[in-house]
Amino acid sequence: MESLTLSEIIALGEAVDLEFKAAQGRDGKGELPNNFWETYSAMANTEGGEIYLGIEEPSAGNFQVKGIADTARLKKALWDTLHSNTKVSRNILPETGVQEVQVDGLPVLRVVIPRARRQDRPVYLHGNPIGNTYLRRHEGDYKASEETVRRMLAESVEDSRDDRVLEDFTIDDLEKETISSYRNRFSAVKPGSPWIELPAEEFLVKIGALTRDRATGRLGIRAAGLLMFGKFESIREVFPNYMVDYQERSADRAAVRWIDRVVPDGTWSGNLYDYFQKAYRKLASDVKIPFKLKEGARVEDTPLHESIREALTNTIIHADFTGRTSVLALKRPDMFGFRNPGLMRVSVGQAVQGGVSDCRNRRIQHMFRYVGFGDHAGSGIPKIYRNWKEQHWRLPLLYEDPVHEQTLLELRMISLFPEESVKVLDALFGEKFRALPELERIILISAAAEDRVNHARIKEMVADHPKDISAALASLVQEKMLVKQGETRGSTYYVPGKTLQEDLPAFQTPPFGETPQDVNVNSPHLPGNSPHLPGNSPHLPDKLLKILAALGFDRMPGKLKPQLMREVILKLCDGEHLTAGTLSSVLERDPKALRERYLAPMLEEGLIEQKYPGVANHPNQAYRTKKAG
Repeated sequence: MESLTLSEIIALGEAVDLEFKAAQGRDGKGELPNNFWETYSAMANTEGGEIYLGIEEPSAGNFQVKGIADTARLKKALWDTLHSNTKVSRNILPETGVQEVQVDGLPVLRVVIPRARRQDRPVYLHGNPIGNTYLRRHEGDYKASEETVRRMLAESVEDSRDDRVLEDFTIDDLEKETISSYRNRFSAVKPGSPWIELPAEEFLVKIGALTRDRATGRLGIRAAGLLMFGKFESIREVFPNYMVDYQERSADRAAVRWIDRVVPDGTWSGNLYDYFQKAYRKLASDVKIPFKLKEGARVEDTPLHESIREALTNTIIHADFTGRTSVLALKRPDMFGFRNPGLMRVSVGQAVQGGVSDCRNRRIQHMFRYVGFGDHAGSGIPKIYRNWKEQHWRLPLLYEDPVHEQTLLELRMISLFPEESVKVLDALFGEKFRALPELERIILISAAAEDRVNHARIKEMVADHPKDISAALASLVQEKMLVKQGETRGSTYYVPGKTLQEDLPAFQTPPFGETPQDVNVNSPHLPGNSPHLPGNSPHLPDKLLKILAALGFDRMPGKLKPQLMREVILKLCDGEHLTAGTLSSVLERDPKALRERYLAPMLEEGLIEQKYPGVANHPNQAYRTKKAG
């Protein structure tokens, strides 16, 4: 039997999502608590995790090992419930998923919950997915909205979301100029193909844009064909939230002003193929091409060009066009960024490793590959990572935003060991910095270069074991070379004395139709001058102190139970709209963690309302307590 200490388990909390439950039961011998299954559902529908039965967390960060007196009984109850299908929709645990371990000398049950396959989600309770499906956000379990659940149900049964045939749409809903442009490219890439001479309709059938009914011979347009070649207004009839966007911005990530922008504006089709052509030309327009000959001819393509094409293609073919977020390609002097609506169908780790592919829009993927765009299934992301590594740049950052159900890829053209960051650290710590082990040096340099880091980011960059990464982070905090913010998987680290930028996404964009130059990123409804608060709101500290006093606190505590934090937020936002930045400053909490752990769930539960409903990334977005009734 594996033997662990409580401190060893807690140290894993930054690498693995952990949950602790006393599970003592009425007789003190062990019983599954009712909320075990909510956590089971939440972890299965998110990234998986581990539940320890027999360890209590009476308050945040305070753990007590209780042990389980009758582990065999508890194991049997767990497996019996999983196999009955009355409590939970699906058993996703392997045979080794329930393990008895010794923690500080007491028997404890460890339940290792994997991330459920797309085909198995949602994992829900009580026989009905609506209202009984849970998601994991930091250390909390939250009910998924009905829209999210319905999207998960569709994803589970539709291997390719672009394959369906659309009723009452004809070839007149397609742009002839786009089709002609695609055919010209196809002829250049595949000069010997017999498809070249086919009539337009037959050609579109061959590439999968159209389909012909075998019984009637009637042509039908697939969703892939409409998205790839359609007229913008026709696409929006089927996909009301469809939008594609290219932006060029300055290096300031907080800036919403764009230098150049391409969106459907009536001057071009707005479909995916034309968007790809326009966006790629602009992304690659000033990429330097070193002089290189191949078979006597100059090579005009570089690994950077290849990576940009792969990233843009991946963004499109994996997009969920039923989502509420636009497809966005972003260009800045220091980076390229790509965003698509929809979470990943495989884990980030699987995507980076390669070899596993579950493309959301397989017809569109094939159409791009016919004209030379997009690599073999499951190889695009590894190729991007490899090309970036060869340039000695910081590794790409691929991640999900579960709150807004979107996937993002950042390709930063920054040296792995930026000279400026090294100089700053050398000035701060001198010989102490130079004497650090390699892993700790990499962590510290990354924190200086990227504003802040977390365990997952470091894990992407090094081959060290997660335990070693946790130990290195803890050592740097103990040596006062890093400051820790947050707990467990929500923890971030930054260099002491560094002024942190609010954790704005690199892909923040104003709502469609609004001119970014006219956007005021402050909060004009907040009066007065208070430089430590975004939006200038001097009355909030006094308001907060009164709220805290009513709860028995004389100041904002470093740790606060989730239910009390919710109460504080509701009272702060009572009668006025407050931005996430304002709330994070006055509550002394990380903006990203505050949004994901509190604001988004409270919004879904109808406790608060947005100033700009449905526009997740509005730069002036703010929240107000919703009035009863």
